[in-house]
Amino acid sequence: MGTMAVEQNGINAIPEGERRGRPRDLFWPWAGSNLSLFGVAFGVYVVGLGLGVVPAIITGAAGYALSFLLVGLVAVGGARSGVPTMTLGRAPFGFQGNKLPTLFSYVSNVGWEIVLVTLAAQSGAEIIRRLGPGLPESGQLEAGVPPTAATAVCFAVAAVVVIAVGVYGHAMIMVVQRYLTYAFIVLTVVYLILMVPRLGTGSLESTSGAGGWVGGVIFAMTLLGLGWVNCGADYSRYLPASSRPRSVALWTTLGGALPPLVLLVFGVMLVGGDPTLAEAAGANPVAALAGALPTWFLVPYLLTAVGGFLAGAIMDIYSSGLSMLALGVPIRRHYAVLIDGLLMVLGGYYLLFVSTSFLATFQAFLAIVGVVMAAWVAIFLVDMWRLRAGGRAYDERLLRAGAPAFNWPGLVSLVVASVVGLGLITSADPNIARVVGFLMSDELRAGTFGTANIGVVIALVLAGLLYFLIASVARPRRRITLSD
Repeated sequence: MGTMAVEQNGINAIPEGERRGRPRDLFWPWAGSNLSLFGVAFGVYVVGLGLGVVPAIITGAAGYALSFLLVGLVAVGGARSGVPTMTLGRAPFGFQGNKLPTLFSYVSNVGWEIVLVTLAAQSGAEIIRRLGPGLPESGQLEAGVPPTAATAVCFAVAAVVVIAVGVYGHAMIMVVQRYLTYAFIVLTVVYLILMVPRLGTGSLESTSGAGGWVGGVIFAMTLLGLGWVNCGADYSRYLPASSRPRSVALWTTLGGALPPLVLLVFGVMLVGGDPTLAEAAGANPVAALAGALPTWFLVPYLLTAVGGFLAGAIMDIYSSGLSMLALGVPIRRHYAVLIDGLLMVLGGYYLLFVSTSFLATFQAFLAIVGVVMAAWVAIFLVDMWRLRAGGRAYDERLLRAGAPAFNWPGLVSLVVASVVGLGLITSADPNIARVVGFLMSDELRAGTFGTANIGVVIALVLAGLLYFLIASVARPRRRITLSD
């Protein structure tokens, strides 16, 4: 499959003749999709939990590493089977039962597409604003272009780029991500050097106890890896089946967790030097974090930052198309990308021109999806490593309607763990707050237990234990393995 050819594979197993590359190639798409200006904003958000410098860095590092290790383990199944993530989910949930978690996966992917394309549009508008001399007072941009119009144009361009690369598919994504990552690394180093005078730690003191530490780890997990667990196998499935599982997991984890960790540390120290930055970043992270840069560097860096946001959105739109196919929608992969692109445009319009608080909307989205995806990945990994011999026992027959329609141990475990998890989280969004936290008293909601959103970890652990126990007791009629 050439880079400039539209990928024809859908959710079928990739034939061995089309599989190529090495596990280390996985570093580039995951690094590119997580190496952007938003990574600095993540450090700002973690500090906002009331953590000091050291606690924020430790909890952020732990959350990043743990959550992306889950992505790496899922990626092993893709290399072994040649099948995308949510299609492999038919093993622990059944052919029809898999549609429930796949629907959440689809919503998660489209949600991240919306967030990232929105940030790309804000970056583009910021470039235009800074190039317009002396115009902040007039409320207009260069040549009298209203800010809203500039944002709309940048949003349209970003959406077209994401959709176009998503349509071309896997080969194009792997090439684009590699070269974007090269550019990100060089310009990020320059950015960090320029911002050193703004760094500090004196104003950052921890105001939260153990609950804040737990909350920091969980929040970091939802910020990063838990948003990608449903995509892990999508980019490893083109690797040869003989690829070493340890290498597949290692390079996925390093690519996804290491670059954004550097940015998180920088974001924490940046808030220490400028306490007002956290509040500004909550409303518009792009403008707040770029505000101190000289104009000569703002343009190249923000252009690259736009590419960083688009790199993540491209990964999401590709995976959301595969999730749509796994839902049973009778459509070709590249047409599924076009439908996802339309939803991305509609959601982006809401975030840019309707929503009054980016951070509140974003955190509410992360909390809900984080619980369900945590429960899902626990069940998936228990099934893959205990019942599928680490991914070796997957069979293409799992793709067909002849597979068992429902695997009740998986479905029961997912629903129970998700309900419990949602009952043990809180949300700053007043609308979302009405439907979560129902298992907590008012005292727990207001205390460190509620702030920690411990329900994410409880959902992860509970789902894995339930599935292990129920599957061990149950006697399924037939499991599809290579020996059948």
